[in-house]
Amino acid sequence: MDKTSALPPKRTGLSRLWHAFTYSWDGFRIGWREPAFRQELLAAIVLIPAAFVLTADWTQRVVLIATVVFVLVVELLNTAVEAVVDRTGLEWNELSKRAKDLGSASVLLALLLCGGVWLSAIWRWLSA
Repeated sequence: MDKTSALPPKRTGLSRLWHAFTYSWDGFRIGWREPAFRQELLAAIVLIPAAFVLTADWTQRVVLIATVVFVLVVELLNTAVEAVVDRTGLEWNELSKRAKDLGSASVLLALLLCGGVWLSAIWRWLSA
């Protein structure tokens, strides 16, 4: 059997955009099932409006919002890594552990970056 016959048809124009959107929406729905993503998304719902209160400068506001969105992106990528690792097998494997640990470490770094930027903005706002 030809392996290319199982591939979806090549789409163009608005059809391609619509299907890309539905795949992305499915990804958000899958991400929502992850407790960590839900917590981070709920924090984003609070933090993004707070960025408008903490600063009047649009560049600072963009940096605050970008760090929050960055955490969400990294969390989704970590979830994708975990899904691929789990698909390959549930038995313990050193490379699987390494992949999951690296994904987890990337989320931690994103959270630390976000926290540091937000703490400095809050400190600046309180001392103004």
